[in-house]
Amino acid sequence: MAHEDFAFSAYTELVKNILPFWRTHARDLATGGFYGAISSDNSRDPNEPRSIVMTARHLWTYSAAARLLNEPELLEMADYAFDSVVSHFIDPVHNGVFWSVNPDGSPAVTKKQVYGQAFALYGLCEYGLAVCAVRNDFKKATEIVSYALPIFLLLESHARDEIHGGYIEALAQDWSETADLKLSEKDIDCAKSMNTNLHVMEAYSCFHKYLSLIVPEDPEFISHVEEALYSLVMVTANHILGEDGHLDLYFTSEWKQIGDPISFGHDIESSWLMWEAAEQLESKFLKESIKSAVIRIADIALQEGWDPKTGGFENEIHNGKRDTNRIWWCQAEAVVGFINAWEITGDQKYLDATHAIWQWIQEKQVDRKYGDWFLSVSAQGLPDLSEIKGGNWKTGYHNARCCMEILKRLRRAK
Repeated sequence: MAHEDFAFSAYTELVKNILPFWRTHARDLATGGFYGAISSDNSRDPNEPRSIVMTARHLWTYSAAARLLNEPELLEMADYAFDSVVSHFIDPVHNGVFWSVNPDGSPAVTKKQVYGQAFALYGLCEYGLAVCAVRNDFKKATEIVSYALPIFLLLESHARDEIHGGYIEALAQDWSETADLKLSEKDIDCAKSMNTNLHVMEAYSCFHKYLSLIVPEDPEFISHVEEALYSLVMVTANHILGEDGHLDLYFTSEWKQIGDPISFGHDIESSWLMWEAAEQLESKFLKESIKSAVIRIADIALQEGWDPKTGGFENEIHNGKRDTNRIWWCQAEAVVGFINAWEITGDQKYLDATHAIWQWIQEKQVDRKYGDWFLSVSAQGLPDLSEIKGGNWKTGYHNARCCMEILKRLRRAK
């Protein structure tokens, strides 16, 4: 596939399918929030609680799209999401954000799940970058710091493990210790996880970019963020990445592995997010230190997770059982991870895999009737219509970002 054709396909998918879908179906205008559950036929449940992860992902997605496409209209959806974060999720007593709220905006789950704090920071920073770039509203972009900065400082003072490195899973509403650590029903109670640390790293990369624009005259504080981000990249390479080339998922506080599941999607997502962090830091030494690990992760994901017969990217191995279903976010992250590996190495095999997965997405993962992408599709190409189309864990964040990364990287390849 020629670069021009690939870019056009990604652009069309983004602006004709993904972005319009969520603008149309996700907002609960009566409450100022987003629906916590949207079924496969786009029916919406107004009674489902709403998570900060979902809300912040909407904020990030439309901010990033507005900035990339220089489209002011897309910022209207980001404005709506920002208002929801500020009005419903900010804890007025202890700061940070609640994990979830009820449809009326009252707190539902008030603990400080670090994963949720990270996504709030990620969305806020991208929003700040967007209002500055698209509206040239530097004043508004600066005001957003007052929401983003406390989250970073709270994470550093309460969630960061200064002894063993990385960030713990969760704290109580008042930032004291809690035994309720589990991220979701699919996860386990553990002191630390790959997933939480991965998305803190992702958020800190964006926070560094944001601060470098907004407060470049404060190099001491920016260096604090740089140190934290650098440390996270090294924690990922030295503690989370296993000897087998897969990222381990669950840990004790001292980084002792708990269980041995393999998540192909998280593997390939981590490879490019590690590289993104190193590039954001503009550290040649860090890039050289992790380059072989980044490529090894991509290689093993290609060998073990990608099905060249169908083009789809498989899900995981759990309790020794292989799940060959094609999960929407795994397809999206595989596209970005392999195009990233191609950029680094120039090896055509990664670009070929990228094209094949994109073809799978276009032929099987995209819902041509109701819009966006099916959450799960079998290896035979059959969508699981019992799964939701959207809600607290499924937004346009993964697949919209995939399209945007394709566009950015193919522009660089010209």
